[in-house]
Amino acid sequence: MAIPDYQSIMLPLLILIGDSQEHSLRQAIETLSEQFNLTAEERKQLLPSGRQAVFDNRVGWARTYMKKAGLLESTQRGHFKITARGRDVLEQNPPMIDVTLLSQFEEFQEFRTPSRKSGTPATRTEEVAEAETLEEVLGNAYQRLREELADELLSQIKTSPPSLFEKIVVELLVVMGYGGNLKDAGRAVGRSGDEGIDGVIKEDRLGLDVIYIQAKRWDQTVGRPEVQKFAGALQGQRARKGIFITTSGFSKEAQEYVDRIDSRIILVEGSSLAEFMIDHNIGVTPRDTYEVKKIDSDYFAE
Repeated sequence: MAIPDYQSIMLPLLILIGDSQEHSLRQAIETLSEQFNLTAEERKQLLPSGRQAVFDNRVGWARTYMKKAGLLESTQRGHFKITARGRDVLEQNPPMIDVTLLSQFEEFQEFRTPSRKSGTPATRTEEVAEAETLEEVLGNAYQRLREELADELLSQIKTSPPSLFEKIVVELLVVMGYGGNLKDAGRAVGRSGDEGIDGVIKEDRLGLDVIYIQAKRWDQTVGRPEVQKFAGALQGQRARKGIFITTSGFSKEAQEYVDRIDSRIILVEGSSLAEFMIDHNIGVTPRDTYEVKKIDSDYFAE
């Protein structure tokens, strides 16, 4: 089954701790994952940030929401138990526990609507959060912004002069740790193609090894023949490593081909190129920065 949303987790979690004993969050996560019959792949699925499992995050928020409503309480670091109010809710045998049910409690209303004390209306983010946790809302919105920026970057590259594409390749490889410095890398990459090779760049600052470059600003998919030609050029130079960069993509046959040959060729398609540029601030500039913080439990530990 699909990973349940955090509201669907609330009732099973409250039932789990209904024995009035102290429970740990980790134990609750493991038990609930078995109850929901989650697969190993579903358990490993991460938030857009890549720092926490989706299911773990949703169990955590189910606990937080019910704690804010007074249905459970923390006992010690990472542990909690049901409250008298929580037992009363269970005795009513509700079909499910969700935000609507929790909203009957004043404490939860204050938790959910702090901004509206000043008359601020509910936001779209709050509405979406009925199905997603706040981390998911923020992470998914961030990912959509990255995807839109990546598309815009590729469109800009394809309509810019070829010399700019060469400059982008050089700057990106240098900032990723290749080529030594811009001056050396510029001499190496910004030359005319030679038997399928557009340039040669140092693998490291000492120049212990070199990497051959092929860069194509294309709209159509790069097929096996082009990649095979590049591989042949590497063999002609007795080279072992190459990077093939394009603004489009590679065919399945091209990808399978590089997996079978002795030479190590990395294929960088347009979407990956744009992602690398965003990560290393090539052609983009930061506009807004948000830090998401959490309690440092070690700070408060005895």
